Amino acid sequence: MTDPIRLAVLVSVCGVLWSIEAIVPLIRYEPGRFRRAFPNLVLAAGVVLTNLAFASVTAAFSEFLVRRHFGLFSSLRLHPWILLLLGIAGLDLFAYFAHLLLHKIPLGWIFHRVHHSELEVDVTTAFRQHPGETLWRVLWQLFAIAVFGLPFWIVPFYLSISSFNALLEHANVRVNERLDGWLRLLIVTPNMHKIHHSRIVAETDSNYSNIFSMWDRLCGTHTARTNYGHLRYGLDGFDDQRGVVKLMMGPFRTS
Repeated sequence: MTDPIRLAVLVSVCGVLWSIEAIVPLIRYEPGRFRRAFPNLVLAAGVVLTNLAFASVTAAFSEFLVRRHFGLFSSLRLHPWILLLLGIAGLDLFAYFAHLLLHKIPLGWIFHRVHHSELEVDVTTAFRQHPGETLWRVLWQLFAIAVFGLPFWIVPFYLSISSFNALLEHANVRVNERLDGWLRLLIVTPNMHKIHHSRIVAETDSNYSNIFSMWDRLCGTHTARTNYGHLRYGLDGFDDQRGVVKLMMGPFRTS
């Protein structure tokens, strides 16, 4: 899937989830959805441009490694479908570590807290990402490509799935708890990820997985459930980060 087509599909999925949020919301917000979403949509342009800027670098880096048979999978004669599945899992594992370290390393957290300062999480929150964080995630993609020796064609597949799931897990939609319980055995669900956006530190410090929920289970960072009726989003001390300028300058705040 080419970048323009993937972007068009992504925008369409966002529009569909935006509509569903109005019908079956997990949490009912005050009026003014577009006003609240506008800064997130502006930041989306930064996410897209940063990824596009590094796409050629990622492709060249992958080609360089594959030609030299570098990486864990390079010496294995794997069927393309098996290689694709292993590649997606490998990239997702490194995305888990990238996310975890964004919380644990001070330099990473000052950029990632832009995402967590959202007071009313919805589908557009998936785009609420500072370019500094986007760069960090791209570097971890390169790291995964190097470790596993992944051909570049796998990366767009992974990024497409990752982007679609990011929209879904941030969407303010009510999901049947029993269905959610079954789904989260494999993937990160909206209910599972909402816990990660909790203002309570113990809940924020959990559920880091990107696509596959098993990484949290294997690494002991999974929180099963919370009281969604009392769930409060955001970060203490950063409730004023609502405009585009404040979000972009947020990492450089001293407090």
